[in-house]
Amino acid sequence: MQSPEVFDADKRKLLSALAHGSIFLSGLFVSVGIPIALLLLSDDPIVKDNAKEAINFHFNVWLYGIILIPLSFITFGLAGGIWWLAHWGLTVWAISHCLSTPDQPFRYPFIFRLF
Repeated sequence: MQSPEVFDADKRKLLSALAHGSIFLSGLFVSVGIPIALLLLSDDPIVKDNAKEAINFHFNVWLYGIILIPLSFITFGLAGGIWWLAHWGLTVWAISHCLSTPDQPFRYPFIFRLF
């Protein structure tokens, strides 16, 4: 009987946090390339799950940004501020989760999942 694969916990933490942290570069559309590369290159199922979730979050951030940034002009910045807080706050939460609970992939609340 084969033993289950053992994955390096520190590597898992780093790669999972990198996948989610790439959203800090979301102004650059190439930032989604980081979790895509991790999805394609990693053998770790937790890293793959975190990469998929980060890709989905990128798309959600862009979609909500397209909607809320123009609304900021009407709401005197309130809509954009809420978008910014959610965008960065959820990312910090995801990174914290990946570093403290590396054996469980993070799931963002209230997002649309394409993958």
